[in-house]
Amino acid sequence: MVDSPFLVQPGSKFRLSDRPTDDTGKFKEKSEAQPGIEKNVARLAELQELLYAEAKHAILVVLQAMDTGGKDGTIEHVFHSVDPQGCTVASFKKPTPLELSHDFLWRIHAAVPPRGMIGIFNRSHYESLLVERVRDLVPKAVWSKRYDHVNNFEKMLADEGVTILKFFLHISRDEQKRRLESRLRDAHKQWKFDPGDVEERGHWDGYMEAYEDAIRKCSQSHAPWYVIPADRKWFRNWAVSDVLVKTLEELKMEYPKPRPGLEKIVIE
Repeated sequence: MVDSPFLVQPGSKFRLSDRPTDDTGKFKEKSEAQPGIEKNVARLAELQELLYAEAKHAILVVLQAMDTGGKDGTIEHVFHSVDPQGCTVASFKKPTPLELSHDFLWRIHAAVPPRGMIGIFNRSHYESLLVERVRDLVPKAVWSKRYDHVNNFEKMLADEGVTILKFFLHISRDEQKRRLESRLRDAHKQWKFDPGDVEERGHWDGYMEAYEDAIRKCSQSHAPWYVIPADRKWFRNWAVSDVLVKTLEELKMEYPKPRPGLEKIVIE
């Protein structure tokens, strides 16, 4: 767990309303942050190769956000330089009948990356603490127990060598309105517009409350939550990439030692 102004300290009295959505840290504009973003993205590619070669750790990146919050954009801009052979993306949409016939973590566990790999969750097991709570899909007696289930699940993964990083891409309601309107007006973005997103927007306050509870109760030292100001896409990319690079560097990874006798091999 790296220190960061975006970290939600385990056990803290976290309030989502205290976290600004438009913060840009030490940068005044995109041009100031761009060199740092490019440096982080290049360094992430180097560290991913090292991760793959050493094969002792797995990296699980959880991305959660309100609709238009930037999950897809983060994947595109932060991870575009990594080797696709060493990175997987799982997108968790509405559960299928088969998935609903199992426990809520069944489909999640199957997508956890193996050692040597980076796995990205575009939405995640936290949907069962968010959508199912806000839309009354399951009773409180069910979803209220899931915080402990999630914490125990993530602790088990961490004990087995999975480094977990959870990012909430925090946008304002006004910024979401602008992005939805942009999709509606742009012929090249209309395919992304889902009328259901407007309906979900009507539950904004309920989602903010649900996110606040989930983040506060499930930010653990072995699986920390980072609340990323995401109104500015470029700052979102810098903040996420910065936490990723610092976390991977803390693993102190090394390339495996070469096989003995390589110095005697002559290639004719």
